[in-house]
Amino acid sequence: MDENDEFTFSIEGKNYTISEKDKSSKKNKNQPLHIPSLTIGGVIAGICIVGIFFVMGDFSESSEPLIERQISEEKIEPTQISIDTFIQNGSPILGNTDATITLVEFGDYQCHFCNVYYQNTEHKIFQNYVSTGKVNVIFKDYTIMGQDSVTAAHAAHCAGEQGKFWEYHNTLYDNYGGENNGWVNQESILNFAKQAGLDTNEFFKCTENKKFERKISASNADAQILGITGTPAFYVISADSNQVQAISGAQPYEVFERIFNTMLEN
Repeated sequence: MDENDEFTFSIEGKNYTISEKDKSSKKNKNQPLHIPSLTIGGVIAGICIVGIFFVMGDFSESSEPLIERQISEEKIEPTQISIDTFIQNGSPILGNTDATITLVEFGDYQCHFCNVYYQNTEHKIFQNYVSTGKVNVIFKDYTIMGQDSVTAAHAAHCAGEQGKFWEYHNTLYDNYGGENNGWVNQESILNFAKQAGLDTNEFFKCTENKKFERKISASNADAQILGITGTPAFYVISADSNQVQAISGAQPYEVFERIFNTMLEN
């Protein structure tokens, strides 16, 4: 928080400032948004949220050139959201939990453009920012491509139960086979579990019991609350400046690099 207790939120190039509620303030015709104070710490991905709520409508087009994203056909309605929406119902944190920056990705394992990001950009981010302790990462499901996407997402969370979420995440994208053509099925997810070195019996029980069904559903709801219209969609959250920057689509590495460096410098 700055000295005026303001929280700045950047949505695809446009800045929003939300001030702490002042009991003595009067309503005006612009109806400014008010929230309690924000604390970002190291509890979850270096971020601890204390009662922050704000209202946001549909996202405007990004000032960056939009490069490849899978579009959701679902109509997104504006609603009240919390900062928790960015970080809950996601994967285990990858990287230093005390990192000052958190990168949140909403993705779908069947999404072509998510795979483009994985192949062209993600590895560079992990090498230059995650492995150096500057950024940590959370992956959240937005399964817009169908039931096979849910099956893949559930398998990844079952792998996470054995401490291998990110290994399985990578295996899914390394074996990407397109949209709803059968490459994700009960046989393939079991083979991927073997590749990731999992206890296949425990993995099978987890998938059969659909243990993480509610978590995936909640993550999808978070994406809809945020107004996400396609995958991949990213949020870069700075614990130091209390800013959130949205990135839409499989943007090149340089877009992420510029945002990371700007936040780190500030």
